[in-house]
This record gives sequence, structure tokens and C-alpha cells, in this order.
Amino acid sequence: MNNKISFIRSSQLAHVDYAYASRVPSDMDLLFLAGACPLNKNGEVPHAQDYELQAKLCVENMKEVLKESGASLKDVVYTRVLVASHLQSDLVTAWESIRKEFGDHDVPSTLSGVTVLGYTHQLVEIEAVAAFRTV
Repeated sequence: MNNKISFIRSSQLAHVDYAYASRVPSDMDLLFLAGACPLNKNGEVPHAQDYELQAKLCVENMKEVLKESGASLKDVVYTRVLVASHLQSDLVTAWESIRKEFGDHDVPSTLSGVTVLGYTHQLVEIEAVAAFRTV
């Protein structure tokens, strides 16, 4: 992550495993990613009942788009994670898998349960915004 991007944590709010906000300098390029879906190279959704494996595939697909754009996970300044489930445990499973992929880059995120996602058997989708400087 660029040193000028800053994550804001609050000493007045609950300690959580993500930053509450991020600040991006005006001289950086913003990259708005379409929702990263758990599609394989054949356009199919594998792991029909596995939230963890679908979450990992979403991150892998997001990393590829970031790489092709000249960025990486360390440049991500916001994510929204959508999980097709009404069970909090399924949301937590997806969240923990994604957080593991991001490591100590505790990007501000929103986690939401939804009734259905766009592809047959799709359980997870990740929207993201990244900020970086082009060379």
C-alpha cells in the first residue's frame, strides 16, 4: 500500500479486524472493480456449497484484475463482501477466508448477507475500490 493512503481506526469505537475508513490523496488513480465472482476460466462456478473456497476464488480473480491494472491487494482501500446466505456463520466463513488473503492489510469493508447472487450456485462476491499511482 502506498504510504500516503491511510486507514482510520477509532479509539472511541469497538476494536474490529478492519479499519473504519480509508483516506486517499487526490493525486492517486482510483480503480473501481466490478464484483469479483467465483468463476473459473470456463465461466463456471465451482464449489457449489463451499463458502470458503468460493471466497478464495473471488480473491484470486480480484488479484488478477488488480495485477492487470498495475495494482495489488495492498492498494485496495474498500471492499463490500456479499454472501448468499441468511446464516451468520456462512458470512463469517467467507469473511475469515477473505481476511486471511488480505493478511495485515485490514481494509475497510462491509459484509452483507443477500438472498441470491447473479450466477447459478454463486455464494460469494467481492466489490472493491483500489488507489494507486501509475508510473
